[in-house]
Amino acid sequence: MSRRRLRFLAALPFLVAAIFSSAHAQIPLKERLRGSPFKIAFERYVDDNSEIFVMNADGSGLKNLTNTPKVHEHYPQVSPDGTKICFSVDEGEGREAVRSLCVMDADGGNRRKLADHAREPFWSPDSRTIGFLPQEFPKFNVVDYYTKGMSFCDVATGKITEHPNSAALHHLYNPSFSKNGKWIVSTVHAGMGFSHAILAIEAKGDRIVNLNIPGCRPCLSPDGKQIAWGSGDHEIVLAPINLESDTPSVGTWRVRIQDKVNETYHVDWSPDSRLVSLSRGPASKGDPSKPGTFQAACEMVGSYAAGWNICAVSADRDGVVDLNAAGDVDFQMLTTDGFSNKEPAWFLPVGKTEAAK
Repeated sequence: MSRRRLRFLAALPFLVAAIFSSAHAQIPLKERLRGSPFKIAFERYVDDNSEIFVMNADGSGLKNLTNTPKVHEHYPQVSPDGTKICFSVDEGEGREAVRSLCVMDADGGNRRKLADHAREPFWSPDSRTIGFLPQEFPKFNVVDYYTKGMSFCDVATGKITEHPNSAALHHLYNPSFSKNGKWIVSTVHAGMGFSHAILAIEAKGDRIVNLNIPGCRPCLSPDGKQIAWGSGDHEIVLAPINLESDTPSVGTWRVRIQDKVNETYHVDWSPDSRLVSLSRGPASKGDPSKPGTFQAACEMVGSYAAGWNICAVSADRDGVVDLNAAGDVDFQMLTTDGFSNKEPAWFLPVGKTEAAK
C-alpha cells in the first residue's frame, strides 16, 4: 500500500468528523434543541414570587420545582452529575432579609437548607461539594459582591469548611470550578487590590491569577477548555482557556454574542459545551413594588427584571452573532413572556444520554 494511501486512511476519521460537524452546524437550532436530552433550570417571577423552574432545552415542558409562595428562590446551579440543584432563598424584606443556601434533588424533592447569609453557590466537579460566598455583614444588601471569604459545604454531611485562603478573598461574585478542580474562576469588584477583574483562584492554595479580560460573570465550559463571560452590558464572549497551566490564561476571543438593544447576562454552557444560554432584556433598576425583590440593576440576584427572557446560541462557529439579526441556525428564544426569566443552568438528567444531541 502506498504512503499516500496510508496517510489518507489515517486522516479519514478526522475528515468524517469535520464533515459531520459542518453539517450539524447547518441544522436550525430549534431542531437541535428539540432533539436534545438536556434540560435548563432557571429563575422566574410569577404570582408575586420568584421560583426555580425547569424546561426542556427547546423551552417546552415548563415546570415549577419549588412552589413556595412565601419565600423567593434564585440562582439555580445544577450539580455536574445532574442529580441536584443548589440555589439561594430570600426570606424577609429590605435590610432584614436573609439569603440562605439550599439544595434539592433535580426533580424538586428532598429540599434542605445548608447555610444562612450565604450567596452564589457553585459545584465541585465530583458533585460532592458546594462552594459558596458568605455575606459580608449580617445586614442584607442586594449588591452581588457583598461577600467576604469563601466556604465549602460537604453535600453528604453538611459540614462547612473555609477555603485555605478565605481571609484574603473579598468582594467576589459568580464563582465556578474548573473541570480539573484546580481553579475557581470568579469576578472581583473593589476588593483584593483590584478595582474590577476576573480572577483564577487556586482551589486548594493561595495563588490568584488575573485573567486580564474585561467584564464579569465568567462561566467555564464542562469540557474544561472554554470560558464565557460578559465583556460588557451588551456582549457575551466565548474564548479558549488554559486551566492546566500553573498560570491560567485566556486565548483569542472566538465568539462575540452581541445585542445593542438589550442587556445580555448570565451565560451558561450546555453539558456538551456546544451551546450557550443567556438572559437578555431591557436595562432597568428593577421594580421594588414586587414582593421579595430589591431595587438594583436587573442582572443582580433579587432584582425583578421586567421583559427579560432566556435564549440559546450555538457555540459551534466563530465570529460575531448579532442577536437582533441572527438566523435560526445560530439563535433561538426559549422563553418569551418576560417574567424576569434569568440565570439559566443546563444539565443532563440522570438516566439520559447525549446520543440525541
